[in-house]
Amino acid sequence: MMESGINPEILKEICEVKMPFGKYQGTILADLPISYLEWFQRQGMPKGKLGMQLSTIYEIKLNGLMDLLAPIRSGLTRR
Repeated sequence: MMESGINPEILKEICEVKMPFGKYQGTILADLPISYLEWFQRQGMPKGKLGMQLSTIYEIKLNGLMDLLAPIRSGLTRR
């Protein structure tokens, strides 16, 4: 069980969902460069689920927590 308050389903989505538009269209959200996420943070995140996913990966990258995604990205799950 995760104690951080981050929904594990959101973490899984971040590793699977691709950016639907823009310069990095087709790039998995977890692979977006921090500079692109910083731009969104300054300009305003998109509304809805995508905005929440981008905000989450921004915070993960900003705080050096990419290791949280390692088990998901390697196909492993913790239960």
